[in-house]
Amino acid sequence: MTSSTNVSCFHEARRVAIFGGTHGNEMSGVTLVNLWIQNGKEIHRKGVETKPFITNPRAVEKCTRYVDTDLNRAFTTENLSAPSGDDLPYEVQRAQQINEIFGPKGSPEAYDVIFDLHNTTSNMGCTLILESSKDHFNLQMMHYIKKAIAPDSCPVLLTEHPLLKYSTSRSVAKHPIGLEVGPQPQGVLRSNIFESMRVVLKHALDFIELFNEGLEFPPCTVDVFRVSEKMDYPRDTNGNIIAMVHPNLQDCDWEPLNPGDPMFQTFDGTTLRYEGAGTVYPTFINEAAYYEKQQAFVTTRRETLAAGAIKKT
Repeated sequence: MTSSTNVSCFHEARRVAIFGGTHGNEMSGVTLVNLWIQNGKEIHRKGVETKPFITNPRAVEKCTRYVDTDLNRAFTTENLSAPSGDDLPYEVQRAQQINEIFGPKGSPEAYDVIFDLHNTTSNMGCTLILESSKDHFNLQMMHYIKKAIAPDSCPVLLTEHPLLKYSTSRSVAKHPIGLEVGPQPQGVLRSNIFESMRVVLKHALDFIELFNEGLEFPPCTVDVFRVSEKMDYPRDTNGNIIAMVHPNLQDCDWEPLNPGDPMFQTFDGTTLRYEGAGTVYPTFINEAAYYEKQQAFVTTRRETLAAGAIKKT
């Protein structure tokens, strides 16, 4: 990337991957990617090599989130640099293979853009996931997508955090983008969720084609929800969960949670209230896959990011 007269210049995004099945029971991405492997006409854009790819085929075959360990947390420097071998967890082996095909991570040879398609059991709607507040290319793309699908909502979750490292499969790319669409149960395909994901991908690929054709995108702002804190369920001294997400909070992803608002409800009906400092915006509320991660929801804080003008080099 270079910058001149306040316009950031990026190389054309010629190599784009679409990942499905990073979690093998999230069916919208699995189904769309398999569809596009059979017939890629829908994702074809002039001058762009778009590669649909099933990232965790064994988990897809078993319709389970993963086989040995979460692939979407496996792309650490330690894992990617470990000596390869059959003794490694399956997903670590797979991470090394994906890094070889689409990376190496952090290198000039890495793919330009990777879209990683996910489903959530939470009521998050169509959520774009941004890993860096300084990625002006992705910010401009997300601004374009949000405008294109308006008046439908498309929240942006910014996972940039000094203490929370995700090491995602998409992080192999120069410009990683997550797409999280729900609510949808694990192992289930819902037509409205499927179509929402498909529409966002269409607009994302349209943006890349326009950018490659030389269209300059002017400065813009993007409202985001920045990850703040992971909240666990209340537990007893043995680590057992003793309360559920409160009915007033259930399905209220992206809505304000104020100090004193109901947060959990114990099994005997007692309400436990939020005691944090200031308003937060919870998401991934009661996500089924996060029980094992000891996470009831994630709190976020709203902010507005400024994206500078961009054009191709």
